[in-house]
Amino acid sequence: MTPTSKPLTKAIVTGHTRGLGAAIVDALRSRGIDVLGVSRSPALPAAQAARRPGGFEEVALDLSDSEALAQWLAGDRLAKFFVGAARALLVNNAGTLGPVGPSSVQPPLEVGRAVALNVAAPLMLSSAFCAATAEVPDRRIAHVSSGAARNPYAGWNIYCATKAALDHHARAAALDAERGLRIASVAPGVVDTDMQAQIRGVDDARFPMRERFEQMKRNGQLTSPEEAAGNFVGYLLSDAFGQTATADIRSL
Repeated sequence: MTPTSKPLTKAIVTGHTRGLGAAIVDALRSRGIDVLGVSRSPALPAAQAARRPGGFEEVALDLSDSEALAQWLAGDRLAKFFVGAARALLVNNAGTLGPVGPSSVQPPLEVGRAVALNVAAPLMLSSAFCAATAEVPDRRIAHVSSGAARNPYAGWNIYCATKAALDHHARAAALDAERGLRIASVAPGVVDTDMQAQIRGVDDARFPMRERFEQMKRNGQLTSPEEAAGNFVGYLLSDAFGQTATADIRSL
């Protein structure tokens, strides 16, 4: 590396095929960062693929299947991907709103799937990432968090609990002070994604705050995935990243 060249950066992004995840990949690729996307359905539309020439790989993997994820992580794909990297990034973006409504109406299988996707997968990936990048001098893990991690909402007890788990994981992992590792759980703001549409489609009995999200959509108060991703990636690559274990893009 010459004195004026940038360090080789490589990133893993989960849930990369749509919404915020897709926009994060585009923001990373626009900066020349190699990306490995991990998603249950990785096939990209031609328009998206055209924006990501070279330096982009995909893996088809259902992250809610902890056994399948463990088998994949037992291989050498992560270690091979990060060969030559001076900076390694993991963006745990994949997630689900999970069952909405009070506990009495939540199907146990859906609860289990939400916990597997929202909590087990990012924690498993984080552990494997740290092991695979032990020799990389600059390592960064970003959990995509939510205001729901820090504020309780009726009807969202599963989503609130799983996002809060990521926040506390970041706090505790930061205390381990592993060499070259920065970690933060980052809320990107209220982003105009499929999840927002799902929220607005829930009946009031299950989610009493639905009308608030309807108003935000009507009033143009939702952030576009592109804007949110630009802010998120800018923070991820900055010297400020990891100085606090939890952050909100809107207050930085």
